[in-house]
Order: sequence, then C-alpha cells, then structure tokens
Amino acid sequence: MIVLGIILLIVGFVAGIGILWTIGIILVVIGLILWILGAVGRGVGGRRHYW
Repeated sequence: MIVLGIILLIVGFVAGIGILWTIGIILVVIGLILWILGAVGRGVGGRRHYW
C-alpha cells in the first residue's frame, strides 16, 4: 500500500493530476498507520503484523 501510494504520488506530480496526488497521500498515510500498528504488536484485521 505504501509503495502504491508513492507511485501514485510520483505519477500525479509528473502528470499534474491532482486526484492521483491526493489518493497517493491517503494510501501512504494509511499504509504507515497500519505498518506502525503491526510493528508494535497490535493486531490489525485479525493479524499480528501487516505486510
């Protein structure tokens, strides 16, 4: 999710498409939150870690 968000950020910036930029930021933020929750041992969606 983080990688997809970064790709969308780059494509949105290069192509000048604002919606891709916004979706990319949202995906990166959600991915980081899930990653941090998984890293501290909190179950996310029934799993102990998030890949």
